Amino acid sequence: MNQKELSELTDEELLIKAKKMKSNSIINAVLIGFMAGVIFYSVVKSTWGLVTLIPLFIIYKLMNQSNDDKALKEVLKERNLL
Repeated sequence: MNQKELSELTDEELLIKAKKMKSNSIINAVLIGFMAGVIFYSVVKSTWGLVTLIPLFIIYKLMNQSNDDKALKEVLKERNLL
């Protein structure tokens, strides 16, 4: 969602999105931790390949979702809702 779409939302809708953002960030943190554990296990067992590359790709995708969160935080700060 881009900045223009976020600025068109009401305060209540922004607060709902902020709640979802918080729960999504917790879920993302748990998934990243699990994937890091899988990578650590594969390195310890000396098995390089898809077991290592797929979790790295998933971690990369989860980290890129934080850009949407930054735009939402900006709009929340502009409206003094944060």
